[in-house]
Amino acid sequence: MGLGERLSEFVFFILHHVPGLGPRLKEWQRKRGEYEDFNGKRRRRKRFTMIDWHKGLDLKFLLILGAIIVIGLVMMFSASFPVAYFSKDSSYYFIKRQVMFAIIGIVLMFFLSVIDYHVYHFFAAPVMVIAWFLMIVVWFANIGSDEPRRWLNFGSVSIQVSEICKFALILFLSHWGSVYYDKMITFKYGVAPGIVLLLITTFLLYIEPHYSGIVICGLIIAIMMALSGVQLRWFAAAAGLGGLGIFVMAITGKLTYAMSRLEGWGQALEYTTADMWNTTWQTRNSLYAIGSGGLWGLGLGQSRQKYMYLPEPQNDFVFAIVCEELGFFGALMVLILFGMLVYRGFKICMKAPDKFGMLLGVGLMAQIGLQVVLNILVITDWLPNTGISLPFFSYGGSSLIMLLSQMGIVLNITRSASIDKT
Repeated sequence: MGLGERLSEFVFFILHHVPGLGPRLKEWQRKRGEYEDFNGKRRRRKRFTMIDWHKGLDLKFLLILGAIIVIGLVMMFSASFPVAYFSKDSSYYFIKRQVMFAIIGIVLMFFLSVIDYHVYHFFAAPVMVIAWFLMIVVWFANIGSDEPRRWLNFGSVSIQVSEICKFALILFLSHWGSVYYDKMITFKYGVAPGIVLLLITTFLLYIEPHYSGIVICGLIIAIMMALSGVQLRWFAAAAGLGGLGIFVMAITGKLTYAMSRLEGWGQALEYTTADMWNTTWQTRNSLYAIGSGGLWGLGLGQSRQKYMYLPEPQNDFVFAIVCEELGFFGALMVLILFGMLVYRGFKICMKAPDKFGMLLGVGLMAQIGLQVVLNILVITDWLPNTGISLPFFSYGGSSLIMLLSQMGIVLNITRSASIDKT
């Protein structure tokens, strides 16, 4: 028995003792040696091991991901050391914490890569409820604060609950879409669950407020519903109703915080008033950084804008420093790596042996692609400055650990996908 199967059996042993879950797990475990492919035929599931390359991890996916992680850590350190020295009295403050988060995430990634992804069927609804509960706790814990309420604080450690919510949405909709795949064209099974998820999640993010989270979670729900077979006409209707709702909230003054984030959008390089000049300070310096990099960049570590011109360059605007130091071609190479990662992930997961694996894997990879695109649009002023992090590059433990854990699930899907892994 390989390491993967030993870990899986250990997890099943623990879950068997959960009240009400044991009998269901026994029945599922009895049948888990088989699966139903997309043609409805019963097939034997192949055993997998940690070492066997043709049944183990996908090397191409793992190498691309490793390159992105290493480059992300290097560029985050380069972008962060001036502000770390100024605000934390140590140039290594952010990078030491980010490396620690990366190590935790990588350990979780390899652990989850040997846990049979089918077990997540049983956690789809509980994880969704837990994510909503934590968002409510965040709101109560920060009542009276003038700042956005997005984090649960435990001493020096903070957890951004919206990162958990993104994964919970993908997991639940993957479970739902695989169980009711042949009924997703109906309103009851295809549209209504998505509406419920969207309304509850949007409300909980609205009261934080976290509007970029609303955008990302809304797009994740739409992507997962489309993958599950929901007809496109429902998306047109939802877009119309959503636009009407935003208009009503805007004219009634319910979007004050959101409207403040829209101020200066598209005007970063225009001088109109002193207030607008200050409002567009971050986006303008982001554009200065991107422009000053030219074709080949100023050189690694040679950015000027990170020296207290671009606020918090280690977070959402880290890619502007990438452009300044590595230039157009260096930034293009980073984007190509992201494109290769997402493409490889899609290619693998589309060949998963069942619908749940396909939906879960494609959904997790779509989240990465979505955040990369939105982050680039924000730092170039094509979208308002709404705080969207760049996966594996932006500083933050919640995001990095969750993303690496999700990549572990994708790696587990590669074990059973019918694709060459070398």
